[in-house]
Amino acid sequence: MQHKPLSTSASNNKALTDSFGRSFGYLRLSVTEQCNFRCLYCLPDGSSCVAKTELNLQEIKQLVTTFAELGTSKVRITGGEPSLRKDLTSIISTVKAIPGIQTVALSTNGYRLQKDVRHWREAGLDQLTVSVDSLDEATFALVTGQDKLPQIMAGLELADSLGFDSIKLNTVLLKQHNAAALADFQALVRQKNWALRFIELMQTQTGSAFFRTQHLSAQALEHQLQQQGWTVLTKTATAGPAREYQHPDYLGRLGFITPYQQDFCDSCNRLRVSSTGQLFLCLFAEQHQNLRPWLSQPTELLKGWLQQQVQQKKASHFLHQQNPGATRNFAMIGG
Repeated sequence: MQHKPLSTSASNNKALTDSFGRSFGYLRLSVTEQCNFRCLYCLPDGSSCVAKTELNLQEIKQLVTTFAELGTSKVRITGGEPSLRKDLTSIISTVKAIPGIQTVALSTNGYRLQKDVRHWREAGLDQLTVSVDSLDEATFALVTGQDKLPQIMAGLELADSLGFDSIKLNTVLLKQHNAAALADFQALVRQKNWALRFIELMQTQTGSAFFRTQHLSAQALEHQLQQQGWTVLTKTATAGPAREYQHPDYLGRLGFITPYQQDFCDSCNRLRVSSTGQLFLCLFAEQHQNLRPWLSQPTELLKGWLQQQVQQKKASHFLHQQNPGATRNFAMIGG
């Protein structure tokens, strides 16, 4: 393996900061591309992922340790569906024990919540995000390919009793399936201290036709909330891209992730690593960098390489030009 000489400034700087002054203290780590749901916006024909050699527990530990030494304090474990990894609980506890990691979050479709959420919490999981694209059972089954809504909601109720720092629900906006469901979601967060975020559908390589028929701007929904007296919350340093709103009559919050907004990338604070060790400087990057070989090298070399790669990060994605980069579907990196 050949090593590119590292610049003095890159090797001495302890933070991951790009050429636009953005700092990256938040790592989204996929642990598998496999998924057991067939969501219309992601894997409508089921998982097409061939068996690949996923990062093992020791590689994950080394990877996250290096990121932590470069200032990362939050790690979100994603997939595919991460609970398909039999060692997920061990992954959570290993990541949580790494010095510098303050927050471990998990994104899941929720199908194993009832069985495993207590173990995840005991292992050190701080934050939980669950995909819930509809509160109507029939619509949920249509969108996800799984008739599991009652079990998932029961799992969320259990999680609610376990003292998580936050519980979030993600809902992908789909013109023909949940565009008129705002009142249903409002009723849910009136009684629950959960954050429900509406995510605008994003185009991928395999989802162009679906995008054209189902994309719905969140602007009208956001304006509706503002008219009802909801006020926007200030983001924390390691928060994701959502704009969250609160209302005095509601225990929970509603939010919006709007990647087609002009300044969406200005506050980017996260990097992504796939389950096979590919560094994604952007969810929609044209190319991905293979960091796996660097895991067998001294830590300082990996640090320098990461700092150099971050300097190549673009100012913005190119979704406005209908260019999703190399992202085939969201199962490969977790959105």
